[in-house]
Amino acid sequence: MNEIEIIEKVNKGDTSAFETLVQKYESRIYTLCRYMLKSPQDAEDAAQDTFVKAFQGLKHFTPTSTFYTWLYRIAVNTCLDFKRKTSLQSFYFSADARNKLDMVPSKIPSPESAYAAKESIHALRAALNSISDKLRVVIVLKEIEGLPYEEIAKVLDVSVGTVKSRISRAREELRKIMEKFAEQK
Repeated sequence: MNEIEIIEKVNKGDTSAFETLVQKYESRIYTLCRYMLKSPQDAEDAAQDTFVKAFQGLKHFTPTSTFYTWLYRIAVNTCLDFKRKTSLQSFYFSADARNKLDMVPSKIPSPESAYAAKESIHALRAALNSISDKLRVVIVLKEIEGLPYEEIAKVLDVSVGTVKSRISRAREELRKIMEKFAEQK
């Protein structure tokens, strides 16, 4: 059964069918929320709120975009609202991302190199923390989630040109911050 058929089932009263969509996207939505919010608990709350909002708004979903894009847009807006309400100003990689990085075989030849790499990762996290939410979200969606420009534009309800511009500005800001880090070494 495809997503449109599942949505039609839910809209006809079979609310249990929505669980299929939750199971399909819950880890990706949580990961996105985790990238945008500081604590795992906040990310969990935001992810749950995303699915509640999606369920409540499902009757208004129109298949002009994919369900995935629509759901991501709800998640991004939920996280931004959450940050505004709670005044959160940080970014932190998800446990999933760290676990995936830990599973990659290391090609680092020495403990010194491993330490330097770890410091670089911490510097990148700090750099991501220091850029604005608008720039952080496009970088997360493009570089971490791997979404194409068009999909990011739909998620954020902005033009493709705006997405490209924000990605360019985010990369430039991150480059400058990372250069400062390298100079301090």
